Amino acid sequence: MLAGASTERAQAQDTGLGHCTSRGWERIDLTVNGRERMVLAKHPRAAWALGAVLVLHGGGGSGAHFCMGGGRLIEAQSRFTDLASARGFAVFLLEATTDVVTDAAGRPCGKRFDFSVFPRANVDLPYVRAVIDDLVAKRRPFGSNPAVFMTGLSTGGYMTIRAAAEYADRIRAFAPVAAGDPFGSDPICDTALSPRTAAKGIVVDRETRRNITVIDACTGADDPNESAWPASAAPRPVFKQFHHAGDGIVDRSCFEKARRQLIRHGFRDAGAFLLAGRGERTLLNHLWQDEYNAPILDFFAAEAR
Repeated sequence: MLAGASTERAQAQDTGLGHCTSRGWERIDLTVNGRERMVLAKHPRAAWALGAVLVLHGGGGSGAHFCMGGGRLIEAQSRFTDLASARGFAVFLLEATTDVVTDAAGRPCGKRFDFSVFPRANVDLPYVRAVIDDLVAKRRPFGSNPAVFMTGLSTGGYMTIRAAAEYADRIRAFAPVAAGDPFGSDPICDTALSPRTAAKGIVVDRETRRNITVIDACTGADDPNESAWPASAAPRPVFKQFHHAGDGIVDRSCFEKARRQLIRHGFRDAGAFLLAGRGERTLLNHLWQDEYNAPILDFFAAEAR
């Protein structure tokens, strides 16, 4: 077993893996490009009438946060997957690596999906593809709905957009939560810039070079520093963004930039779900909200037909 995989699995244990398995979730280990990866899964034994949902956690978090139950800051995430399972979706929770993803300067970024665009090989795109093409395909019972949906929180939401752009022929619809534009943002994983140790450094907009926490950090129109989006012969999947107007971590301007770029590149907009703020911008407003749960699943269910 790779040393990085050992660390990753130990962290998953520390953040509630045992609670998930006790609640009926299955841990699945797979190898992608020589690296050991993990997925937590719960799915019906009978045909999946509504397809499969892939869920990506936020920076510094864990897939187990979506299934362990309890905990004031994460309980809405577990309620989301409980509701998805109750409605008959198959659910797969993906797990980011730890200190494998690096920024442009080669600094390790902690526990974070590899959403940005650099000349080096991407760490997580092959992982997402393996989950869709191998794991989900092999687990899908005969007669199931073949639709695959994706959603993710924060940097998991950035990665959701990145994967949907790369795999337009595999993803039916996607719902990024509290996220911005992966093709126009860069992590700067300098530990001097943030006290966080689980997800190191900050994320900046490529046009303004401002931290995405800053008001109007992602303002602009032409975005000349945007990385090229992948070309696709397949129709672009439909998307629905979920965001809180008082998000103190990913400014609303970054959510709006992502929407602008998605539309510009041919993705169909199902209309954003924006929670109104009361003037305050806080960390709590960045977290997954209970108000997102039913609308995300309603959106996916409508696209499964």
